[in-house]
Amino acid sequence: MSDDNFVVAVYTTDTDVEEVVILLQKSGFNTKKLSIVAKDDQTEERAVGYYITGGRMKYWGKRAPFWGRVWGLLVGAAFFAVPGVGPVLVAGPLVSWIVGTFECTVIAGGLTTVGAGLYRIGIPHNSVLQYEAALKANKFVLVAYGMTHEVAGALDIIQTTRFTNLAVHSDVRLERAGTRQAYTLKTRSISRRDLEKSGPAQ
Repeated sequence: MSDDNFVVAVYTTDTDVEEVVILLQKSGFNTKKLSIVAKDDQTEERAVGYYITGGRMKYWGKRAPFWGRVWGLLVGAAFFAVPGVGPVLVAGPLVSWIVGTFECTVIAGGLTTVGAGLYRIGIPHNSVLQYEAALKANKFVLVAYGMTHEVAGALDIIQTTRFTNLAVHSDVRLERAGTRQAYTLKTRSISRRDLEKSGPAQ
C-alpha cells in the first residue's frame, strides 16, 4: 500500500492548528506523518532567536510557546529564509522534503523552496501556489500523509476543526467513516462553507 495520499488544511491561528495536532495524536494518527509550516510573523521591535539545546530546536519570539509544543510533538524542526515569503518555521517531515530540493538548480514554475518541497512529493502545482499564498498571508498550512486508511481517518478529524481550506490529494478512493461520501479525484478542495452546506452523504 502507498503512502502517497495527502490531506492539506489551512488555518488562520496557531490555536486552531495546535488543536488539530492534538486531536490527531489522540486518535492514534502517526505524528511522524504530520507537518506544519507558517511564516514567522515578527516585527523589528522584538528580538527573535532560533537555537538548539538538549538536542531540540528552540524558538525565542512571538509564538515561542506554540512552536515549542509543536516541535515537541512532531519529528523535524527548521527555520528557512524564503525569498518572496520571508522567514518560515517548519515542523515535521516537510523539513526533509524542502531540504531535498536544495540541490535542484531550477525550481518548477517559479515556486518557493517550501512550494518545491510540496511539489516534489506530488502535490499539484496549482494547489502548491494556493498554499504559498496562504503562507504569505500569515496562515498555517498543515500536511498529513499516509496510507489510505490513515489519511481517511485524518480527514474525518480535520473536517471537524476550524480550517479555512481543506484539500485531499490522492490517487485512490478515500471513504469518509460512517457515510457513503468519498473522494475519488486526485485533488479535491473543500472550503469550510462547502462542507457546512454538503453535510453527510445520503
